Amino acid sequence: MPGMNSDIQTPPAASKTAWRRERARSWPGTTPAAATCTAVIAIPALKTVPMKMNCVLAWRDSTAEVKELRVIGRDKLEKVYPTLNPEWTPDDRAEADACWPETRKEDRTETFSYRTAEWKAPAVSTAKPKVLIPAFPGTNCEVDSARAAEDAGAEAEIFVVRNRTADEIARSAEAFASKVRESQMIFLPGGFSGGDEPDGSAKFIIAFFRNQGIKAAVTELLDQRDGLMCGICNGFQALIKLGLVPFGRITDTDADAPTLTHNVIGRHQSRIVRTRIASNKSPWLSLTEVGDVYTVPVSHGEGRFYANQEWIGELIRNGQIATQYVDFDGQASMDVLHNPNGSVYAVEGITSPDGRCLGKMCHSERRGDGVAVNIFGEQDMKIFESGVKYFK
Repeated sequence: MPGMNSDIQTPPAASKTAWRRERARSWPGTTPAAATCTAVIAIPALKTVPMKMNCVLAWRDSTAEVKELRVIGRDKLEKVYPTLNPEWTPDDRAEADACWPETRKEDRTETFSYRTAEWKAPAVSTAKPKVLIPAFPGTNCEVDSARAAEDAGAEAEIFVVRNRTADEIARSAEAFASKVRESQMIFLPGGFSGGDEPDGSAKFIIAFFRNQGIKAAVTELLDQRDGLMCGICNGFQALIKLGLVPFGRITDTDADAPTLTHNVIGRHQSRIVRTRIASNKSPWLSLTEVGDVYTVPVSHGEGRFYANQEWIGELIRNGQIATQYVDFDGQASMDVLHNPNGSVYAVEGITSPDGRCLGKMCHSERRGDGVAVNIFGEQDMKIFESGVKYFK
């Protein structure tokens, strides 16, 4: 094709995915200062990299700074679909645009690191642990979650919760409690259970898990069989409102307990962000290292983590802040460009005191061959692989 680099080769039909990934790995990881990036179409393995310098796009006799184009594109619909921190003044906005892609010092917050060398072992080892994944009306990530669990070597079972009548709900609760006793892990997937109504997210999940039979089965799983629980997005909302994080048990929470609330920009966020491992206390994160940064998708309207200073201090001391939203330099940030919901201290995920219950907003289960191959950064946090490893 005219204008295309001569070293670009057509991939073999049988291995296109592997070929694209290899091309992506070989793409340059840095952008030279004041580089001129010429637009070329149909490059099959183009890898997006974070821009650390002043990049300029050139086409024939025209040039434009990427920084300027970014602002023009964003501001076109900013009043309709806000993307900026609503608390910013015009001067804040101008300063942030001038700093981009760096983060203003004012928008950075403390970056945490907690390391442990000891993890509690389960009461009984299991070669192929079973993951129970409940699907509520409005859940939309159960299939991705089951696939990720099976790819990691676990046995996954999706349990459909039926709610057409009171009798169906009762029978679902009884059957689910029985399934819990046959499983080693419970995974609460993302979605919008019950349409996030009435008055907020995860209400139906919370009511279901407060059923006495299910509560007893979950307590046995965690306290007697050393099982694991994880909730992502809608699942995290359920875990934190049930008390499983940060308390490690189903309990009533008060107004001072950590919670999740509406995003600061007042609308749903669906985008790619970066999260940093802040603690390796959880068995779900045992295959990561503190300081590792992962590029992951978010999709939520109520993802803002909030806790008072006393609670934040306790979570830090206990190593219960699992992950934080970070900027391109790996620093925790309050800039909505990096922290999509405005979580205090940029907290993305927290754990129970022993780490065996993990709640997080980002969709680490949305991965696989051919998924987001043009997105820069490591995407696979290996949470299910870590869960399987825990039981061996």
